[in-house]
Amino acid sequence: MKSDKKPTPRGKTWYAASAKWTRWLHTYLSMISFASLLFFAVTGLTLNHPTWFGASEPTIRDAQGSFPTDILADEIDKLAIAEQLRAEHHLKGKVSEFEVSDFDVMVIFKSPGYAADVFIDRESGKYQLTETASGVVAIMNDLHKGRDSGSEWSLVIDISAVMMVFVSMTGLILLLFLKRTRTPGLVVTVIGTILIVAAWAIWVP
Repeated sequence: MKSDKKPTPRGKTWYAASAKWTRWLHTYLSMISFASLLFFAVTGLTLNHPTWFGASEPTIRDAQGSFPTDILADEIDKLAIAEQLRAEHHLKGKVSEFEVSDFDVMVIFKSPGYAADVFIDRESGKYQLTETASGVVAIMNDLHKGRDSGSEWSLVIDISAVMMVFVSMTGLILLLFLKRTRTPGLVVTVIGTILIVAAWAIWVP
């Protein structure tokens, strides 16, 4: 007995499979990158309008101390000095700068929204510490820019950017499979692109 079901043309099978996989990819890329998309969208606003979101003035703390002069003579153990400062004053972040001259030593600790500057007099061993700590909004803004956040966070930014590209492209490709909304969707896409370029050309000095 012969089946009345007609075989599906290969072209239609490929078309349906492509649409299915594009929809699947777009959906799960959107979900896996949801947190990063939301974070960089929100911090885009906080960067542009920091006062709208309760950005406060940084808290500044000054402190003093001293080192034995013998450890500041000749070859200086940079790690030992940095770790002693960190333990003594509960400093955060990584050492971004450590400069030694004939007369003094400068040590700078930095992390998003945070900085601690230490100046040590090599002759007397005395030092002056200035610690600057900002609020949550400033920390988020620095994370958005990758400022003082380390190479690992820089990789997170790169991955998030790639994910955003793929979400955008799969969304555009998915639109091409929707016959009813394909043309108006592409028209709106072109209009949106023209508006962005026009804003840059007209308003950016």
